[in-house]
Amino acid sequence: MREPNKPRALRWLQYRPPAGLPAAAFWLALWFCLLLMLRWLPGGWGTFFSIVQIFVGVALVIVAIPLALRVVRQRMLWSLRNKLVATYLLIGLAPAVLIMTLVLISSYIAAGQFEIHLADTRLQAELNQMSSENGHRAEQVARLLDGKPIPPNGLSISEAPAELDIPRLKLHRDTVAYANGTRLPVGTVGGKTPLGLPPWASPLRGGEFHGLVLDGSDLYLVAVNQQGLGDGRMFSLVSSVPVDRAVMDMIASGLGRAHLFLEKVGTAEGATQQAGVKRSSGSGGLRGSISGGSEPAGVNLADIRVRFLSTVGVTDWDTGEPANIPIEVVSRPSLLYKQLFGTSLGGIVTSFYRVFLIVLCIVFAGLQVLALVMAIRLSRTMTASVADLYEATQRIDKGQLDHRIGVTRDDQLAELGRSFNKMTGSLQRLLIEQKEKERLQNEISIAQEVQANLFPHQTVGLERLELHGVCRPARSVSGDYYDFLVFHQAAHNGHVSPRETGVGIALGDISGKGISAALLMATLHSAVRAYRFASEELVFSESALAGLMANRDERGRDCDELFQSPGRILALLNRHLYRSTQPEKYATLFLAHYDVATSMLTYSNAGQLPPLVLGQDGSIRRLDRGGTVVGLMDGMQYDEDRFKMQPGDILVAYSDGVTEPENDFGEFGEERLMEVVNRYRDQPLHVISTQVMQALDAWIGAEEQPDDITLVLARQV
Repeated sequence: MREPNKPRALRWLQYRPPAGLPAAAFWLALWFCLLLMLRWLPGGWGTFFSIVQIFVGVALVIVAIPLALRVVRQRMLWSLRNKLVATYLLIGLAPAVLIMTLVLISSYIAAGQFEIHLADTRLQAELNQMSSENGHRAEQVARLLDGKPIPPNGLSISEAPAELDIPRLKLHRDTVAYANGTRLPVGTVGGKTPLGLPPWASPLRGGEFHGLVLDGSDLYLVAVNQQGLGDGRMFSLVSSVPVDRAVMDMIASGLGRAHLFLEKVGTAEGATQQAGVKRSSGSGGLRGSISGGSEPAGVNLADIRVRFLSTVGVTDWDTGEPANIPIEVVSRPSLLYKQLFGTSLGGIVTSFYRVFLIVLCIVFAGLQVLALVMAIRLSRTMTASVADLYEATQRIDKGQLDHRIGVTRDDQLAELGRSFNKMTGSLQRLLIEQKEKERLQNEISIAQEVQANLFPHQTVGLERLELHGVCRPARSVSGDYYDFLVFHQAAHNGHVSPRETGVGIALGDISGKGISAALLMATLHSAVRAYRFASEELVFSESALAGLMANRDERGRDCDELFQSPGRILALLNRHLYRSTQPEKYATLFLAHYDVATSMLTYSNAGQLPPLVLGQDGSIRRLDRGGTVVGLMDGMQYDEDRFKMQPGDILVAYSDGVTEPENDFGEFGEERLMEVVNRYRDQPLHVISTQVMQALDAWIGAEEQPDDITLVLARQV
């Protein structure tokens, strides 16, 4: 947090300068500004700092370009609206600008070519006029030299025609006559006439020549006409006009300003030859150039200056070789437009066209504004939808799952908003379901812990009987049940004694799986444990019919030896489950009582898979005496059976989850179960149990365990 009383200068000194690319741009800009001041030092130091400033400026540009691109990308183009604007500019405005630029450049070049064409046309017109006049004069002089009469309307070689316009009268025209290359004393000779008739002009092909001539350091408009005399001599009449301000004014009349540079370009020598002409008066003050006219003022902002450079052909007077010299014309579009259309600019039709073009421009501008407004509205619809989505994601990230996007349109972006709302609703429901699943999982975990406490925790073993049991649920909790109930002598005389008199063995399987089966299993477990201490008399009927007709509310007498009769326990449990559970709920249950003193095992089987007793000699005894399942019908009677356990006999009680798992070879079955038990019968019971489980896992393979697996082993010592 900034300290309020700290001086601003001290706070500024604590400011850390930027690093990386911004730091390079910062220091280069600072050096550039410093060198900008140091370059004004006098002498060589100023030149040195100017050169260094150029290099620093180039480096600053190289660094500033990627920095500017980074700023544009991170700051300006982060927003979708800015990206759309940039896209519109690139798609719509950039081609229009390029086309307009191409049109303007083409128009500028066309205007420049047109003004050069006008200047060249005027120059050629003057040469053609000079050639026509000079040819007429040469014909008259030749008649005079041959002694022939001159027509009454003939002109002398020094007389100017009356029909010449005023600008041409201002030109300094000179005329020289030659006979076989010898100069004749006729005509007017000025100080700027080309000296002598060059060899290439005697004789001329076609008897005529006119063009722009460069004689040493002077530029002329020259017309040469030749006539044969009667005595065989060749008469040549040379008319010349020095190219000066008056000629250039005539060429630039109505155009603007024209310049002729006295430099040969594109000569055979391959280099530019400087003519060395200096004209300070009447030539615009340009060294080595001749100019005329005046630069016009613009009519409006669009009437820009058009400066164009081209070349005109000249002839070297001494050699007759053609060459080119540069010409430059400076004009305005308004002047060129007048030169192009002339007097046709006036009239009603032209005014109509002008008004039509103005209206058309206004209409196009209106259409452009309308297109811009529509583009802005469309972009706002897109950016508004994206902004709503962004805001919605921020709120969802904060946990506001009840937030919804307001959708009023009917387009793809609106459908995207509806999809987002559906996704948010689904996410909210999934989170609620996840919380509910977590709650159920916690409850299942608690139920699993409670159920785990129902199974025997300590190793139960009697003096003459080893016991072992294991239950592996297919799900979190199991519907299988097993228990060991050890009876002590204290249970009969009320005195505490550690000597066991017997043990009750229970193994059951509840219909169904999951929580409901686990609850019914807990009920069955509690009932068996409660009846251990009960003194309630069971109304035991001698027949099944009597049991069905028995009064359910009838109370019996005391029965101390209840657990020595598993059939009675099953009948009691059947009545209890039938009265306290739903009709479709039932259980299979095997109950047995082992007497330590006599090694007698008394059992009754209520629908459970018959346990097997593996004898020492390999024989197998099935314990299948009993009755139907418990809890399905009331008043059921269960038979009992008893036999004596011999040393080495192993009781194998199991649920259907042990024998019924299937693979491609069929069920696991009792035969494989007893084969594993017989193979490891001499091992401890927990080893036998482990081997059975491993065999089951190998038989099931990668498939899910189909049912609860419960295995109870008892071995007579």
